[in-house]
Amino acid sequence: MKETALDTLGRIEREHDVSVLLAVESGSRAWGFASPDSDYDVRFVYVHREDWYLSVFEQRDVIEEMLPGDLDVSGWDLRKTLRLFSKCNLALNEWLYSPVVYSEIAGFRTELAALVPAFFNPIAGIHHYRSTAEAALNDNLIDGRIRIKKLFYVLRPLLACRWIEKTLTQPPTEFLKLVDPEWVSADEKIWIDQLLRTKACAIEAQPIAVDEHRAVAIRNELAHYSSVAERVARPIRGQIDLLDRILRKWSRQRRM
Repeated sequence: MKETALDTLGRIEREHDVSVLLAVESGSRAWGFASPDSDYDVRFVYVHREDWYLSVFEQRDVIEEMLPGDLDVSGWDLRKTLRLFSKCNLALNEWLYSPVVYSEIAGFRTELAALVPAFFNPIAGIHHYRSTAEAALNDNLIDGRIRIKKLFYVLRPLLACRWIEKTLTQPPTEFLKLVDPEWVSADEKIWIDQLLRTKACAIEAQPIAVDEHRAVAIRNELAHYSSVAERVARPIRGQIDLLDRILRKWSRQRRM
């Protein structure tokens, strides 16, 4: 699949006259709990030649393709990427820390990832992850059963909220790093380990039972995060000129 992804990215570069700065896996394969039938979600950041950014009217800044073999490829132009980064886009931050890298131009990911602490917004982070977990739970837990894929879509953002409350920093992309800290109980770790073993062999639609005690505990914790975000420290907005420099630097390099 990596070879297919690289071939696709190379074709996209030629067809759109862009340069891919970073291409990573997103979703369950990056998080570390893929099922045998999980899609491949390739996410990338690309840059045009410098003159493209001097147009009177802005042009399309997204490239998307859904290919055979469960390969979903989607990329953002560098200017769009930096605008979203300035607003603490959690999906983008997760791309920067993805453990599965298809391609990268040396220096880009390191440069942008180094600015994550300056632009991270813990209030927005808690709201985002809480609402994600809450929607997955409310839409999919029926009569004490939920598809195993959706259960992880509850647990991962829930643990991300815990991470932010404890550290006020961007949660790691990898799920096991969210499970590891001492604020995840031994009982929870045993339960999650059992779930991971089941998911590794199960199709994503396989239903699994969630006992009432755990369901109530999850709902109570989500209710806690609906108010705790307002009590965390207010973020200090990062310096936008740093992002301007990144845009100029990498678009000018396209001339070479």
